[in-house]
Order: sequence, then C-alpha cells, then structure tokens
Amino acid sequence: MAGENVTVEEYISRYPDEIQEILRKVRATILEAVPSDEEKVRYDMPAVMLGGRYALHYAAWKKHIGIYPVATAGDELEADIAPYRSGKDSLTFPYNRPIPYELIGRVAAFVSELHAAP
Repeated sequence: MAGENVTVEEYISRYPDEIQEILRKVRATILEAVPSDEEKVRYDMPAVMLGGRYALHYAAWKKHIGIYPVATAGDELEADIAPYRSGKDSLTFPYNRPIPYELIGRVAAFVSELHAAP
C-alpha cells in the first residue's frame, strides 16, 4: 500500500505494533500543537495541513521517525533539536532512544507559528 490514496490511519496500520504506537503518539502530539484537524498523505507520508497547505510531514523509516520540513528555529529550540537534525530541514528520532514527544510538540507549534506569520 503506497501512495497518496491511503488515509493516515491506513499508513500507520501497515507498520509493526510498536511503530504504530510511536506514530500514533507523534500524530497526536502534532495535532495537539497545530490548530488543524486536516491531514493527508503526500509523498507516502502523513502530513498536517494549515490553511490548505502542507505544514508538517512525518514518517516511519527502518531505524527512525522523520519529521519534515523544520526550518531553522530560534536559539533555544534549535539547540534542543540540534541532536536530531539530519539535514537542513529534517529531524530524525531513532527508535533505539526515547522519542521526545514534548520536543516534537514544540517543533509542531513552531512550524504552526511560521505558517501563521504574514
């Protein structure tokens, strides 16, 4: 099951139980921080929409959860996410370490603020 013709729940359900649990927590954390209930699957990844635009994608990979795109943040948030930066606009959270859901919520709130700015 690939592509954009699946729901977010269908995307999540194709993974092993332990990864499904992480994905559901990531999803809930993002949706709690972002004033949107619109979700779509794009590029074979769940995405949260803001103002009709794709704001934040997340995905399960073999060894980590990825969140995209995450622009450079203010000094404090950037320092906190620095260990998870894997590219200019990417964050990766390895399965072999505790997933920092609170930090993911802060990142989602930051991305939401960026999309709200004029």
